[in-house]
Amino acid sequence: MSETCRIIALANQKGGVGKTTTAINLGAALAKAGKRVLLVDMDPQGNASTGLGLAAGDRRSTSYDLLLEDAPATAGIHGTQVVGLDIIPATTDLSSADVDLMASKGRSRSLRNRLAELLRDRPDYDYVLIDCPPALNLLTINAMVAAGSIIVPLQSEFFALEGLSQLMLTLREVRASANEALRIEGVVLTMYDRRNNLSQQVEADARGTLGDLVFRTVIPRNVRLSEAPSHAMPVLDYDPACAGSMAYLELAAEVIQREG
Repeated sequence: MSETCRIIALANQKGGVGKTTTAINLGAALAKAGKRVLLVDMDPQGNASTGLGLAAGDRRSTSYDLLLEDAPATAGIHGTQVVGLDIIPATTDLSSADVDLMASKGRSRSLRNRLAELLRDRPDYDYVLIDCPPALNLLTINAMVAAGSIIVPLQSEFFALEGLSQLMLTLREVRASANEALRIEGVVLTMYDRRNNLSQQVEADARGTLGDLVFRTVIPRNVRLSEAPSHAMPVLDYDPACAGSMAYLELAAEVIQREG
């Protein structure tokens, strides 16, 4: 594994929390900050792949192949329209990977081993971001075993903190069994509305409970963030001056600041 590359999984078993939006736009923001980034789409829905402009027919090699085939680990790397940001895309084939991996002796370490191979051949990457599915399944476990840290997107809504307990339990189990160095990079509040008392209460609760684990940056509820995927581009290309773009640039700066 490259000593300089940071591998970060974006994980939350709840759907609709802005996880894929964060994976796409944090990746783009890191690239715009001069970093070389690889996004690994580990969600069978393939939304990160679509959001970066890869039509299903153009995904010649995918994260399923990375996990379960004998092709070179670098075979699945596709360029994107964002300079400095590459992706290993996903298709619905990945939905069967849980079952297929069960037959593998090192089933929880498949992604870790393959990324180590990839980074030996491509040591130029500064970051690998792994977009996990909205489930604590074997794909997410593989991402946690492969990663050095986890970013948890947390929607600014009622019950937001309740789902964290199961994620933390899974993280502790992975630490104990397969990746003792795994840590939480940070929790990022998404879909935040400063005019909404509930958003402010969720922020207060999160910061009171988790302290400095919560990023200073919050991601606002922003119509441009919602529109950008339909144009198959990150919001930073779709509308560089909008509030969503500014927030992800600030989040990338925080992530870079936390290096080391």
